[in-house]
Amino acid sequence: MATGTELRLARRLDEVGFSDIVQIRNKVMALRAGGATVHALHGGEPYFETPDAIKYAAISALVENQTHYAPSSGIAPLREALAAKVNRKNKIPTQVEHVIATVGGSQALYAAFQAVLDPGDDALVFSPYWTPIGDLVRGAQARPLLVPTTTARRNGIAATLEQFSTPQTRAIYYNTPQNPSGVVFTRAEAEEVAAFARARNLVVIADEAYEDLVYEGEHFSIASLPGMAERTITCFTFSKTYGMTGWRGGYAVAQEPFMTALRKIVLYSTNGVATPVQYAMLAALETPEAAIHAHLEQYRVRRDLLLEGLRAAGLECETPAGAFYAFPNVEKIHRNSRTAAEILLDQAHIATIPGSVFGAQGEGHLRFGYALPVEAIREAVAALKAFLG
Repeated sequence: MATGTELRLARRLDEVGFSDIVQIRNKVMALRAGGATVHALHGGEPYFETPDAIKYAAISALVENQTHYAPSSGIAPLREALAAKVNRKNKIPTQVEHVIATVGGSQALYAAFQAVLDPGDDALVFSPYWTPIGDLVRGAQARPLLVPTTTARRNGIAATLEQFSTPQTRAIYYNTPQNPSGVVFTRAEAEEVAAFARARNLVVIADEAYEDLVYEGEHFSIASLPGMAERTITCFTFSKTYGMTGWRGGYAVAQEPFMTALRKIVLYSTNGVATPVQYAMLAALETPEAAIHAHLEQYRVRRDLLLEGLRAAGLECETPAGAFYAFPNVEKIHRNSRTAAEILLDQAHIATIPGSVFGAQGEGHLRFGYALPVEAIREAVAALKAFLG
C-alpha cells in the first residue's frame, strides 16, 4: 500500500559524489574499444608489475591454507614488521598496538576521518588535493576547508592555516608528497603544521602514500616530531612502493584514543584485510631499499622526459619534487581545465585529469601521470607537440 513517503538514502551521502577520474577512465576504455590509440596519462598506477616474491608469498599462503579468519587488526607478524618499519624508516615512535592493517590506504583514510570528525566539524585540507579527500570529509558530515598550498608556502604555513581555520576546525589533512602537484613539504614546514596543531589541539591526518617517491629533498613524517605521535593518524599504502594497487593493502599508525576507533571501523566494515594479502604485505616489507631506490630513479627518468616534452610544447610546469604526476598550467589550451582535458582527449587522444577536480586551486591545470613505460611517454609527448604545434 502506498504511503506517500518516498524512500531515500541517508543524508550523509547527499554531498558525496563519484570520482571524475573513474569517468575519464571509462571514456578511455570506450575509445580503445572503438579502435583508437589513447595516450593514457590519467592514471596513478606504478609502471611495474607486482614483484614475483610478493606474488609467491600470497600463493604460498593459499597453498598452506592461510585462508581463514585473521585478527581484524592484522596478523601478528605483519603488525610487528610494520611497527619496526615505521620506527626505523619514518622515525615515528610506534609499538605493535599502534598499528592496524587496512584495505588499502583508502580505508585507513576513511577510518581516520570517521574516527575524528563529528557532524558540523571542519577539516583543513591543503589544496589541490587528492580528489576523494573532500568526499571522505563530507561523508563524515563535516566540511573541508581548502588551504592553497602555494599560498601557504609563500606567505607562511601557520599564518595561512590561521586564515582559513574556524572555531569548528577539528583536523588537518596533511599529504606529502602531494597528489596531484608533487609538492614535498620540508621538515621546517612540517614543524609549522605541527606547532599549529598543538596550539589549537587539532588532530593531523597524515597521508604518506608516496613516501618512497621523493626526488628533491627527503620525505619527513610529521608524527615523528615531539608531541605529534599522540595527535596524528598516519596512513600508508602498499600500492605505490610495491606495485600492489589491486591487492588493497594499507595500514594506519595511531595511538589511543584513535586506535580503538580505527579498530571498530575496520571490524564492522571489512573485518580486516584478506588473509593471503597480509602474507603478501609481509613479504613486500622485505624488499631491499636498493630495489625501492632503483624504481625511484626510473621514475625520475620518466619525470624529466615528460617535463621536457611539456615545456617544449609550450606548457609551463613546476618540477614535481615527489609522487609521479606533473601538474602544468594548460590555459594555453583552455582556461577551463575540464574543457582542456576534453580537447586533449577528443582531438589528440591524450588522457589527463582536469585540475579542478583536485579543488579550486587546481583550475587551469591538468594532471599528467608519468608512471608509464618510457616509450609510452615519448609517444604521448610527440602527440602533444604535434597537437599544440
